[in-house]
Amino acid sequence: RTGFFERHEFEAVLEKLPEHLRPIVTFAFMTGWRIRSEVLSLQWRNVDRKAGVIRLDPGTTKNHEGRVLPYRAIPELNALIEDQWAAKGRLEAKRRKIIAFVFHRDGRPIRDFHKVWQRAATDAGYPSRILHDFRRTAVRNLVRAGVSEHTAMKITGHKTRSVFDRYDIVSEGDLAGALDKLATFHSSRSSDSANSGAVTTFGGSRRR
Repeated sequence: RTGFFERHEFEAVLEKLPEHLRPIVTFAFMTGWRIRSEVLSLQWRNVDRKAGVIRLDPGTTKNHEGRVLPYRAIPELNALIEDQWAAKGRLEAKRRKIIAFVFHRDGRPIRDFHKVWQRAATDAGYPSRILHDFRRTAVRNLVRAGVSEHTAMKITGHKTRSVFDRYDIVSEGDLAGALDKLATFHSSRSSDSANSGAVTTFGGSRRR
């Protein structure tokens, strides 16, 4: 599969989702973490709010490696975690019980929401989009942002380069952007040649 989200597509589906699911898909959109095994299972014991870091223990991820996410570097992600923390405090005061999971529905863990997701994606006009597309999207966004591949793999939890490459999708927009850069390159070279006073001929070049 080669699906991925542009920002406006993500926001369109987000509006169609129930409120308790929006933080989950936003977190997945930003980080590329696996939703079922790494996002839905995330607990507050993994979150160091003082340091602004989320840590997944070795053996709890698909590739069995631990992971560190300094989430405070992204204001939107930091606000999301703080909102979830505030909601946890209000619910704990009301229910008089500890809420262990970062993402939940009225205090209960969320196991799966594929049917709700599919309905929201269809209503937003993107019926072919799946939750796993967020993983591909995060990889592409990291590469676009100029993050090194090694660092990007540490963020998303890809263990091998071959798997990472499968998710680094190039869109038509990316290709158009690349050709724009190529056009600028040729234009600058042409200007340099004109300024040097050289006249290009079939046999090479001669000075004016």
